Amino acid sequence: MSKCGVSMVVEPGSTEITKTGAWRTFVPVVDHDECIKCSLCEIFCPDSCMHQVDGNFVPDLEYCKGCGICAHECPRGAIEMVLEEK
Repeated sequence: MSKCGVSMVVEPGSTEITKTGAWRTFVPVVDHDECIKCSLCEIFCPDSCMHQVDGNFVPDLEYCKGCGICAHECPRGAIEMVLEEK
């Protein structure tokens, strides 16, 4: 645990206990037919919210902030960031 400033304490891995999906404007949509299951989206996701479920990669939208790194790293362009309708 590290201290930042006078009164704030930041613990590593806090994103696992804080559901941050509500911050998102864009949501990743995976074209499962185009996906080659390379897992780069899962590897590069800074919030570890991309997971393989039943053989397909899907984002955990409770934690996904919509940063688009998964879409940027996908070598097949199988992930598109689309404006989320709330």
